[in-house]
Amino acid sequence: MTGRTRRGFLKQAALGTAAFLAYPHSTVLGANDRVRVGMIGVGNRGQDLLEEVLEVPNIQLVAMADIYSRRRDEARKQVPGIQTFDDHRRLLDIKDIDAVIIASPLHTHARHFLDSLASGKDIYSEKTMTWSIPEAEQCLAAATQSGRIVQIGLQWESSGALRDARNWIKNGMVGKVTQVESWMSRNTRHGEGQWVRPVPSDCTAQNVNWSAFLNGRPDRPFDPYRLINWRLFWEFSGGNVTENMVHQIAWIMSALELPLPTAAFMSGGVFSEKDGREVPDTIAVTLDFPNDIVVTWQSTFSNKHFGLGEHILGSDGTIEHGWGESDMVNGEENEYIRYSPEKVNRPQGTALTGKTPDQDHMANWIECVRSRKTPNAPVEIGYRSAIAVHMANLAYRHKQRVTLEMARSFTPEF
Repeated sequence: MTGRTRRGFLKQAALGTAAFLAYPHSTVLGANDRVRVGMIGVGNRGQDLLEEVLEVPNIQLVAMADIYSRRRDEARKQVPGIQTFDDHRRLLDIKDIDAVIIASPLHTHARHFLDSLASGKDIYSEKTMTWSIPEAEQCLAAATQSGRIVQIGLQWESSGALRDARNWIKNGMVGKVTQVESWMSRNTRHGEGQWVRPVPSDCTAQNVNWSAFLNGRPDRPFDPYRLINWRLFWEFSGGNVTENMVHQIAWIMSALELPLPTAAFMSGGVFSEKDGREVPDTIAVTLDFPNDIVVTWQSTFSNKHFGLGEHILGSDGTIEHGWGESDMVNGEENEYIRYSPEKVNRPQGTALTGKTPDQDHMANWIECVRSRKTPNAPVEIGYRSAIAVHMANLAYRHKQRVTLEMARSFTPEF
């Protein structure tokens, strides 16, 4: 990062804090009040969340903001009469919006997160919570100070499988855990790289607020390919670990009540498709945690046979959780979680299959906006999971094992 860019980053962070301190909180709702919601970012993922929130009773979707005119047009088709803006600040100026859903690209999460808190709104922010460790520290501090309700889009935190795993662990059925294995695998046709999307013909400089998208990155001419395929590039994305690993590491950290990792190492590269992407498509991560626990995560975009899942390996039992050949994209519902005793230490133990139903993650957030209770995926797990995946990426980019102290000392690289 150049000195000029670094100064801009730090100035941006300072302005976020100043704005937070300058705005009052919105009115607290009653238990039966209608919740008025705004949305920032209504691309592919945002439109999924738009459908989810519309299914929650007694909410009103008031306004949405997106830098791209196509997305605003699409939102108006889903919600006729909704107000639309190309600048999120105009949405946040609407005083009677109670809560905001943030589904913008990763590198803009922190700005939208901090600005929303500053305007006195509760937040649902898509994962990963931030693009960098300094942003994660700042968002945690601001959220804690604000007292607002924050739900992170870590949907597995609302899963019945997590509750089953927690119960088995707390009841002593797993024993001492020293290792957790996790993985996520996908595949595409030859020549079709994961996440690569076509650029619509109307994706032009006239239809996009390009400076808002850059969000402090070095200025350059409008680039429609990078706008549509931002997940492929480090300055906008954290790659597969911030898109997918974060769900699983948050689930593991919640099940085992793990603190921040002490160290991370990550190997891999762009091996599946040489299509110009910067972020790796083949990955092996090792995270060291206090109290003698190692968590590994592996991923490939060249084979989907084993789907995704986790094995929690304890001295007294094993927890298996996964989706077989499914993944989070194709929407198949073949999730399973089961417990198997280690007979050498738990000879009378019996095998179990989890059956606890999932909760609706979006409905849980809206309920907490009304009740002021803590949601299933609060800012704290958003913070811990963000630090974990950022440590992995820093280890990969610096080509070395990275401790937590080292990771916090690195300057974010655009």
